[in-house]
Amino acid sequence: MNGPLEWVAAIGTMMAAGLIAADLGRKVTGYGFVLFCAVSVTWIVSGLTEDALPIAAMNAILLLINAWGVWQYLLSRKNREVMERVAPIEERIEKQVEHEIEEQEREGA
Repeated sequence: MNGPLEWVAAIGTMMAAGLIAADLGRKVTGYGFVLFCAVSVTWIVSGLTEDALPIAAMNAILLLINAWGVWQYLLSRKNREVMERVAPIEERIEKQVEHEIEEQEREGA
């Protein structure tokens, strides 16, 4: 398991994890889950062709979990509408928190 297919899957997995961890917004997180789905399929193919059934089985389950993430972040109408309403409030609160942290740092310095 050290061929080009596995390298593509490994790099894609790291990129997907980075997109989700970066917390750059709902859409970016959703696309991270889309990428996770694609690399899960790649890992499944690799696992089946290389007789690595634990990798294939694990990624079959991860594919279902990541597909649920795609649903939650990109496809669910209700979740999208809620987040569209929450986004402006979230931005305002983020700015307030940043300002409070700056003030605390100045007071502590």
